[in-house]
This record gives sequence, C-alpha cells and structure tokens, in this order.
Amino acid sequence: DSLQTAEYVWLLPALVAYFLGVAVRAARWHYLLRAVGAISARQLFPIVVIGYMANNTLPLRAGEVVRSYALSQRFGVRKTAALATIAIERIFDGLTMLAFLLIASLSIALTSDLFYVAITAAILFPVLLGLLLVFVLAPVVRERMVALAVALLPSRVSGRVEQMAQSFFEGLGILRRRQDLISVVLTSVLAWLCEASMYLLIARGFDLGISPWAILMVTAVANLSTLIPSSPGYVGPFEWGIRLVLTGALGIAEEVSLSYAVVVHAALYLPVTLLGLIFWWRESFSWRDVRQATEEAAG
Repeated sequence: DSLQTAEYVWLLPALVAYFLGVAVRAARWHYLLRAVGAISARQLFPIVVIGYMANNTLPLRAGEVVRSYALSQRFGVRKTAALATIAIERIFDGLTMLAFLLIASLSIALTSDLFYVAITAAILFPVLLGLLLVFVLAPVVRERMVALAVALLPSRVSGRVEQMAQSFFEGLGILRRRQDLISVVLTSVLAWLCEASMYLLIARGFDLGISPWAILMVTAVANLSTLIPSSPGYVGPFEWGIRLVLTGALGIAEEVSLSYAVVVHAALYLPVTLLGLIFWWRESFSWRDVRQATEEAAG
C-alpha cells in the first residue's frame, strides 16, 4: 500500500540531487589525486560512475578495485596509488557520516543500536585516519613496517610488494597538502548533503513528515552500514540501516520504512548502474583485466 500511494514525481528532483553529488565526488577525487596526477573532475566523472556500477553488481566492494583499474587504464595512474586515494575517500566518508549522526543526535535520541553504530564509527574512522597519517608523517616507521613485511615474504614476490607499497604511500600524498585536504573535507560534506537531499525528497513522496535532522541520521546510518564489504549493491545492510532510524528511533511503521528504503535503494542503484555500463562500454574496458586486478589486490 505504501508503494502504491507514494508520489514518484519526487524521484526526478531526487535523482538530480544524487547525480549532482556524484559530480561533487568526482571533484573530490580530483583533489585526492593531485599528489599523483592532474586529472580534471570532468574526466574523472565517468570513472566514478563506473566504480558505483561495479559496487552495485559485484560483491565485497570490488568496485573500488574496478575504479582503480579504470583510472590506471585511462590515465596511467598506478592502481595501488589510486587505491590509496580511495581509502582516504572512504575514511572521510565515514567521518562525514559520523558528523551527520552526531548532529542529528542533538534532536533525536539514539537507540541502543544507533549508539553502537555511532561508537563503532567514532573509534574506527579516526583510528584509520591516524594510521594513514603515521605512514605519511613518520617515514622511518613506515619504512620499518614495509621492511618487516617484505622480509616475511618469498623473494620472488617481495620486490613487487615493496614497489606496490611505495606506490600506495605515494597515493597518500594528499595528507601532506593542507589546501587540497581542506577541499576534500568541504567536498565530502557537500557530496553527502546532496545525497541527503535525495533522501529528503523521496521522503516527501512517502509523506513521512520527518525533519532534515532525521534525514541526516537516515543518510548516516544507512551508508555506514554499507561501508563494510557485503553483498552486491549492499542489499540488506542498506535497508537494515534505514529501518534502525525510521522504525527504531522515530516509530514509523516497519512496512512504510521498508517501502521507503526499497525506493531509495532502487533510485541509488538503477540509474547509476545503467550509466556506468554505458561508460564501461564506451571506454572498451576488459572484465578479464578487472578480474586479474582484483586477484592482484586480494593477493
């Protein structure tokens, strides 16, 4: 009944807000990559979309590897350096979601489940950022860690692993560039505000009557639940995150929460996946090469 009575005209401005956010993410990746190459946001937009497409169709967030492969093929950036920038990107995504959650908690009481999500994010993402900062700002410690890891490996692969590690550290160069880092923070917030606007517009279509603060919490919890590698397209974890807020904290009927989650997820999934497949076909990338790159990353 909820699906039948929803006003789907709100999907049109919602999708505009979403793709505006994707464009902002391409601009953010431009800043993240400036330490290894000058690539414009316009050039990066198709690759970002390809990464979303792959995350929606492959398990365990393999889209991140696909994105690094596409960047390497198109612009010659080393895949491990690209993966380093994506790792930083994910940390700032997590920190932004944590900020959204904390801001929303000023007006909405956290349930025990939401409190657990907040505590986990508050521990995980600052620790990961601190670890990357150690790699960048303490080269002696970094070199000792690499040397120890390489010493434990067979000689036939140790040289390659050391080269990959150095390439990865090169991709962390953004952490030394204060001005670019500020741009990354600002574009992270702007990108997620665009996506939160999408959630809010679709909520209007379901007449949920929830505040912008509640939308910030929905956006944060739904996306924190998808940052952990899981099923293709995050089917299950995403809906679970929305239910935690709408039903658990706001008391909205579970059937309505699920209907809303399904429509939001479909809007996030279908258009960008279709566009990503078009960009993939246009670039003539190879799935066989992607499989090899995925195996290399896993190894």
